[in-house]
Amino acid sequence: QVQLVESGGGWVQAGDSLRLSCAASGRAFSNIIMGWFRQAPGKEREFVAAVSRSAGRTVYADSVKGRFTISRDNAKNTVYLQMNSLKPEDTAVYYCAAVWTTSTTYTPARQDEYAYWGQGTQVTVSS
Repeated sequence: QVQLVESGGGWVQAGDSLRLSCAASGRAFSNIIMGWFRQAPGKEREFVAAVSRSAGRTVYADSVKGRFTISRDNAKNTVYLQMNSLKPEDTAVYYCAAVWTTSTTYTPARQDEYAYWGQGTQVTVSS
């Protein structure tokens, strides 16, 4: 079992930055792939970013590429999502997700590839 707790959401203006954190407990964090997803009002949950076990590989949705950065600190059992140049369309509930793996490069982008989910944190970007 893996327990995930997100933090760092809030209300910001367009162009501002936020850093989300997701603390994990349970299984060995270094064996877990971490991802971020988001769900805007009235829309389906979508992939944002993922980072491999060793942080050697990251993948991003096209909509956030160049603005968001995913990183992880295996010593702190925490994954981060640094969000810069925020836009109103980034407004959503952001969820972190995890799945255990033996691969050092696997970075899934589909929701059904993740086994564990946090409760979400709200990010609101005003224009």
